[in-house]
Amino acid sequence: MAPVPPGIRLALSFDRDQWYRALTFILTFLLYTSFHLSRKPISIVKSELHKNCSSISDVVAAGRQQASLTAPGTEADCSWKPFDKANYKQLLGAMDYSFLCAYAVGMYLSGIIGERLPIRLYLTVGMLASGLFTCLFGLGYIYSIHSLGFYVFVQVANGLVQTTGWPSVVTCIGNWFGKGRRGLIMGLWNSHTSVGNILGSLIAGYFVSSNWGLSFIVPGLIIAGMGVVCFLFLVEHPNDLQAVYAQNSPPGISVPTKRWNEVNGHTEVYLQYKDNKNQSHDTELLLPKDAVCVPVQPVVVVKSESELSAISFMGALRIPGVIEFSLCLLFAKLVSYTFLFWLPLYITKAAHLDAKKAGDLSTLFDVGGIVGGVLAGVISDKLGKRATTCAVMLLLAAPTLYGFSMISELGMGPTIGMLLVCGGLVNGPYALITTAVSADLGTHKSLKGNARALSTVTAIIDGTGSVGAALGPLLAGLLSARGWDQVFYMLMTADFLALLLLLRLVTKELVSSKSHPISSVELKEH
Repeated sequence: MAPVPPGIRLALSFDRDQWYRALTFILTFLLYTSFHLSRKPISIVKSELHKNCSSISDVVAAGRQQASLTAPGTEADCSWKPFDKANYKQLLGAMDYSFLCAYAVGMYLSGIIGERLPIRLYLTVGMLASGLFTCLFGLGYIYSIHSLGFYVFVQVANGLVQTTGWPSVVTCIGNWFGKGRRGLIMGLWNSHTSVGNILGSLIAGYFVSSNWGLSFIVPGLIIAGMGVVCFLFLVEHPNDLQAVYAQNSPPGISVPTKRWNEVNGHTEVYLQYKDNKNQSHDTELLLPKDAVCVPVQPVVVVKSESELSAISFMGALRIPGVIEFSLCLLFAKLVSYTFLFWLPLYITKAAHLDAKKAGDLSTLFDVGGIVGGVLAGVISDKLGKRATTCAVMLLLAAPTLYGFSMISELGMGPTIGMLLVCGGLVNGPYALITTAVSADLGTHKSLKGNARALSTVTAIIDGTGSVGAALGPLLAGLLSARGWDQVFYMLMTADFLALLLLLRLVTKELVSSKSHPISSVELKEH
């Protein structure tokens, strides 16, 4: 008999539930990657909406002998109206603000709505609508639309529908993965933010100089396509699969049972594992184990006698740590989104690069963000101190931002190095708070096992952070008119304020004798 290939042996080492867990991990990763992929083009296209017309004039005059080109400092035909005026930075900042303000307002409602609707359908509709509005922005180029109101409307509508994404995917990943090594798992998973930014930059940069409308249309089609994939394959909770197993099981078989907590309106299920060893889906991990308990008996699906209701907005605010982390994220996300929307334009002006090269170079910030997010998760898991990990990275980020503002004009080498470091230190706390911390607080012991708070808590934290995300690009547009150094002073101030808001939780962690994260407690079983 021929030996079993190593790849097959590896595949068989995972049980069925772990395969579904891996599918959920990969699918939600790709879904939210497409969200960020569709947000990035605006930052790449900004330098095309308002070009450096003086240099273009020189090139065209030399090649075509045209003496009638617009002089520098006046309204220029090479720019896209209405962004050809002297106040173009304020207009571009207003577009950012319209998207992010709508996103911030919508996020508070999105989590509450998401707790009460099927996540798969809610997310699918949001992704299809987001694809539509992203494409509409690109169609403005194809049909030569020069109305500022049109672009602002598209940004506001897109900001609202994009709020369906984050609470939905965090709830799904929280349903499938327990608290063990949550920082590592969610640190890896949260790299979808940076991966989406990188892909969005590359796609938008490929078309920006020739047809910037396609910089929006292609990402819009991608997120709409992923919405269809979501509808076809996303499994919200392990209980959904158990119901299918029960339908396919032979009738008339009685089994000892164990109850899972009800989540998102799912009925409670009762399971028996081999050798009477019970293992909850809430505590299993993606990684294989030496002795995995697999269900070998049919599953009986029963109706819960007393259904747990979704938590209220004020009830979520009363969870210890929600307010502090929400306000901290406001300033952390302010910094992150200022880089997201203005970094390519800054590189264009500081390093004198064209839009495509500046967009490609800006992806290094997101590469550093991937490393920073994973590193923050691993460290917080090992130390058991989420707030302290965030605080240390914020403390290091502020002087690093100042260094970047000084070094970015010294050449390509130092700029690349500082982009990677800044990306890690800026996005590390942001990634940790929006994933592992949100999931910890959404399953806090004060909830007494009611995991239906996860989407609402996630929406409150990210919604508050989105207020900062709306303010950052707006302030950058206003301050950059006085010089880019003013923008960096604003970013450093925001980092220090984020650090101050965490001091109470940091002090509590340092004096605590517990070795696990502040809210990393096991779900109470009923």
